Amino acid sequence: MSVIAEQSAMLAAQSELIASQNATIVSQGEAISRLETLLGLKGVGKTSSNSHIPPSSDLARKNQSLRPKSDRPAGGQPGHKGITLKMSDTPDSAVDLHPSFCNCCGLSLSGLPAVPVGRRQLIDIPPISPVVTEYRNFSVTCTCGHRQKADFPEGIANHVQYGENIQSMVVYNSVYQLIPFLRLQYFFEQVASLHIGKGTMENMIRRSADKAQGAYGTLRKAVEASRFVGSDETGAKLGGGKMWFWVWQNEAVTYISAATSRSKQVIADNFPAGFPNAIICSDRLAAQLSTSSKGMQICLAHLLRDLNYLIETEKTAWATDFKALLKDAMGLKRDRTHYPQNDPRAMAIEAGADKLLSQSLSELGWTVGNQPKTITFRNSMAKLRHALFTFLYHADVPFDNNGSERAIRSIKVKTKISGQFKSLHGEFAVLRSVIGTAVKNGKPVYDAIRAIVAIPKPESVPCVIKSG
Repeated sequence: MSVIAEQSAMLAAQSELIASQNATIVSQGEAISRLETLLGLKGVGKTSSNSHIPPSSDLARKNQSLRPKSDRPAGGQPGHKGITLKMSDTPDSAVDLHPSFCNCCGLSLSGLPAVPVGRRQLIDIPPISPVVTEYRNFSVTCTCGHRQKADFPEGIANHVQYGENIQSMVVYNSVYQLIPFLRLQYFFEQVASLHIGKGTMENMIRRSADKAQGAYGTLRKAVEASRFVGSDETGAKLGGGKMWFWVWQNEAVTYISAATSRSKQVIADNFPAGFPNAIICSDRLAAQLSTSSKGMQICLAHLLRDLNYLIETEKTAWATDFKALLKDAMGLKRDRTHYPQNDPRAMAIEAGADKLLSQSLSELGWTVGNQPKTITFRNSMAKLRHALFTFLYHADVPFDNNGSERAIRSIKVKTKISGQFKSLHGEFAVLRSVIGTAVKNGKPVYDAIRAIVAIPKPESVPCVIKSG
């Protein structure tokens, strides 16, 4: 073989080797990029400020608010009116204090005129002790020969039973204040000298929920006919297993349902016709997004937390720009309750969203390996584009689903205290629906519970929803 042929063969082999090495370098570079991305994700832990996990899960507790820091000092602001203990104009009793002798000369002051110079009041609660009322019925023989026996008052059905005040206190403290039965037993024993068994308390709550069924049905119908409905769900333990509480609510009504499933069948069971008149707001659960409704709004507060995580991990300008766009839209809502479709400011928000969601990956300079989570989020936003800014055009539609989260927060608190439900989960949902609605309408919770307990039979109670 000639020298030239040998050199040509050597050059060809070297070129092939260089091409192979270049391919290896590119492959290794992509792998390194993916590993760096994964390491970046691992280095940023999820908290309540950049994900949907609750604040109680945060290991390092710090201010997780999405609101920007204010220049104002902490605490009450100038002009804020404080609350002080006020004197009663109609005290239940009064004790007049007269001096008996003069501290200067020692003479008696008895019989001399006294002038009031001041007053102070003590507010206290008398010791709680049970009051036992005995009802004795008599019979009388009429002149016609009939023996007529007096009836016991309505509701007095047993030889010995607890009155409505005690029943109301049990329901109030268990369902509203979330006090476990054992601690509630201690309270009654040590404060009111009453021993009430756990089974008796359960029966009180069960009967109260039965009596509230009429109001519960009224609340469901009110939600179904609403123009806006916020919906959410949360998990809980039931006898060691899993269950869910679902909520549908608005400014005036709360309706909670207990279920063993997180599927859309729960929605169909509670609202077979969906919400033909309502804009429904949710946190992007697939079952919620499939709800039949007039329109849809997704919670921007959840989106902001998701974007915080993307900004901390994949650090794209797109996530920062999209977050700024959402905050601008929220600012418009704070300025005015709603806007016409052709309002320039609303149109600018819509155009900004279209621009951010229409850019291709090549235009953004992205690769699937480098921005996987941002790409997934962006694709989701493109699918839900119609549900991003519905709130701008409806006065009664908020930009978040915080009302729904507040409505079911008591369930998480209860499970934190008691660990799980062993029973009464359905009854809890019924009574918390009535309680939540009472709170929204400015009604005292104890009065609402007392009204339910006072119903002699499981019938409907007067609706506590605002008129109109």
